[in-house]
Amino acid sequence: MRRPASPVVLAELRARIARLDGSAQAAGVLPFGVAALDDHLPGGGLALGALHEVAGGGGEQASAAAALFVAGIAARSEGPVLWCVTRADLFAPGLAQAGLAAERVIHVEAGDDRAVLACMEEGLHHGGPGLVVGEVARLSMVASRRLHLAARESGTPGIALRRWRGQADARDFGQPTAAMTRWRVTPRPSAPLPVPGVGRARWRVELLRARAAECLDLELEACDATGHLALPDRAADGNRQYPRHMQAP
Repeated sequence: MRRPASPVVLAELRARIARLDGSAQAAGVLPFGVAALDDHLPGGGLALGALHEVAGGGGEQASAAAALFVAGIAARSEGPVLWCVTRADLFAPGLAQAGLAAERVIHVEAGDDRAVLACMEEGLHHGGPGLVVGEVARLSMVASRRLHLAARESGTPGIALRRWRGQADARDFGQPTAAMTRWRVTPRPSAPLPVPGVGRARWRVELLRARAAECLDLELEACDATGHLALPDRAADGNRQYPRHMQAP
């Protein structure tokens, strides 16, 4: 019976794979501040010079959760945030609750997905923003590769926030892209309070695909006013919540 590979061997293999596919974190990483996430990702956080994908787990409420998840990442980044949309429904007070102040956001309204992708690529090539976000329904391999290369050259991270207009768009999320990571965020019931009121929102955060890392499934408390996620109280008080590995779609 074969013995499982040691953590050191696995770490060396992941680093070698990252070097071979050109995705080593030369630009650094942005930690989430949650060990269950950071320890799982190569380099200890979200790669900066790369493209990432985020989607909601279904419905407008899930789309809002995915947007807030991205806003939390943006809040913890440095510099202005270029956010490109096709729908004029970006809610600034909601972003502020996730730590992303309105004065940091450069809001671009584009006519369609193609225009959003063009604005994203231009922003990534420029290198001025600390983060570039684009809300798109579909993302082809060719378009994602262009965005990933632009992000790698400038060191600016890009996030494709997937928003569906129909079932065909949702199915497109299962197609391969050049993104380094792919995430899905689904709202979960908040923790009950001992008094009337609503507790801190909770999300199911799934890392569906990642280069040089396995998939991951966690329940986390939503971003606070500084953009940080947290493990639920039951995980912090000794009842550890173990990541559940999944097979990517």
